[in-house]
Amino acid sequence: MCGIAGIFHGNGQPVELPVLSSMAAALAHRGPDGQGARLLAAEGIHLGLGHTRLKVIDLSPAADQPMANEDGSVWLVFNGEIYNYRELRAQLISEGCRFRTSSDTEVILRLYEQVGERCLERLDGMFALAVWDRRARRLLLARDRVGKKPLFYWTGPTRVAFASEIKALLRYPAVTPEVDTDVLPAFFQCGYAPTPATFYRSIHALPPGHLLSVDEHGRTTERPYWNLSVPPLAAPSRDSFADAAARVRELLTAAVRRRLIADVPLGAFLSGGLDSSIIVGLMSQLTTQPVRTFSIGFAGDAYFDETRYARLVAQRFKTTHTEFIVEPASFDLIDRLVWHHDGPFADSSALPTYVLSRLTRAHVTVALTGDGGDEVFAGYLRFSAALLAERIPAWVRRLAVQLLTGLPAWGGHRHPFRRLQKFASSAALPFDERFNRWIAVFAEDLQELMPGASAVAAIGAMAPGEGAVARAGGSLLSRLLYRNLKTYLLDDLLVKMDRCTMAHALEARSPFLDTALMEYVFRLPDAMKLRGWRTKVILRSAFADLLPREILTRGKMGFGVPLRSWFCGDMRQYLQDMLLAPDARLRRYVDQAYVGRLCAAHLSGRADYSHRLWTLLTFEVWLRQLPTWGRTSAAYAGQDVVPHHG
Repeated sequence: MCGIAGIFHGNGQPVELPVLSSMAAALAHRGPDGQGARLLAAEGIHLGLGHTRLKVIDLSPAADQPMANEDGSVWLVFNGEIYNYRELRAQLISEGCRFRTSSDTEVILRLYEQVGERCLERLDGMFALAVWDRRARRLLLARDRVGKKPLFYWTGPTRVAFASEIKALLRYPAVTPEVDTDVLPAFFQCGYAPTPATFYRSIHALPPGHLLSVDEHGRTTERPYWNLSVPPLAAPSRDSFADAAARVRELLTAAVRRRLIADVPLGAFLSGGLDSSIIVGLMSQLTTQPVRTFSIGFAGDAYFDETRYARLVAQRFKTTHTEFIVEPASFDLIDRLVWHHDGPFADSSALPTYVLSRLTRAHVTVALTGDGGDEVFAGYLRFSAALLAERIPAWVRRLAVQLLTGLPAWGGHRHPFRRLQKFASSAALPFDERFNRWIAVFAEDLQELMPGASAVAAIGAMAPGEGAVARAGGSLLSRLLYRNLKTYLLDDLLVKMDRCTMAHALEARSPFLDTALMEYVFRLPDAMKLRGWRTKVILRSAFADLLPREILTRGKMGFGVPLRSWFCGDMRQYLQDMLLAPDARLRRYVDQAYVGRLCAAHLSGRADYSHRLWTLLTFEVWLRQLPTWGRTSAAYAGQDVVPHHG
């Protein structure tokens, strides 16, 4: 796992090595084992490629980057892992190709020499990469199929800059940290900046499964090279339920096996939920040594603590198990979290993920995770709720709105009554707007927070490409799964996992997001994934003999944080000092009176607005840090420290 950065000038202007080196230095936390930078030129084109390396496969200096072929006509920088690189390497050798290293990086380089950009279609893994082709006078940028590895870029007349993280782009003098106010309504509604947007004007995220070609004049062309296909609603299943369960087990086992390839110590995150427990169970069958597992809990709040379940799984598979406990004092990390995320973020589970990653890195370099299980196998109860709502007559939904939405907001945001209220409050709306509100941070109150903002326009009526799914005759569940894959998974879960693990140079691998597994399960009938309120039907059946019954039958909990009690207790004064200060930066963007009412209601115990307040808090921290980001000293990069806001 690594960090990449680069500069392209198609106007004859040389690239400055100190600038390129500074961009790479900002990514040193992603790759602390080495840093490389190379300036290239070709008849009016000047190019710089930078790289920071985390050694995982082929630890020798021969595998350092930027990497070139023998005549220097092709150069590559690459962040990620290619899980089928051994098979590709063997095939290339049979065709006469010679290798200098045993790295997956060189496999990409040689495959590009053979087939050009079509090499992307044959790579199975997680990656962001840049290839300079001197003969074609073209720079190629690409990102993996679901977006596990990030890639951002900036374009100007005849110039392009790119990097694994935005903080590196801000080291390029032409890029300024200007807030894109157009994306803020989307952030406050869905909790992230929807790809390809970012929080910064003129900086874009390359969508997953896409490539960006830069010609000799600096002109860019973007296109997809992969997408999930959607089965028609009436398409019959090619496999029986028993055959499908066996195939799911076969594919997931193969996915785990491929992700065990490493030349460094390896372990797994274990929450005690279904997905991570299956991964650990398969790892224990595929390795000869005890699996190293890592779990996290919360001090003083048993409701959010899953360590009992994790312990049960660890005992079942005889793992070498380590537990960590998060204290309220961990809020001291919020500055670092915002810096590593390159902006605000609404998912408070980034806090324990960051702590878990830091402590796990003391023992291993690679950790397998259960990420993607809910997205592939329909694990969220909101999917069941969406299907149920479509079957409820409109007059019943309207009645539910009248009966429930006027009552006090009892319990935390995970409380069954709060969930019922949220379900009822939007029940009478059209499907797309209704579903958006269910998953929103600020929903019906978005206009109170940002007067004039449109909740519907904030993230659009449809997820990217979802219209094509609907037109193809895909089921409602297929639309929901596709939407989740292109939004929440992409811009929340994968961002959180990448930034929190790479903050500590820990590589995270996600077997559930294996391409062959995803493509197979996405084609299965809805009933094999979701039956009423029973989620992940085929997955539970496929591994019924592997897991303890208590794990197979427990409901989904999620990776929550006891924000409600923390904000009312140890973090009370900090919250008020940040959000209610006369010089609070967020006053420029949101209604301060409404922020004050949210704080008052939460701190008095009348309501639980912890999710909203966390979102506002990270927004305020980001605004305080932002003026320094373009000028941050390279001494901050690669260390577990960021500039303190003030």
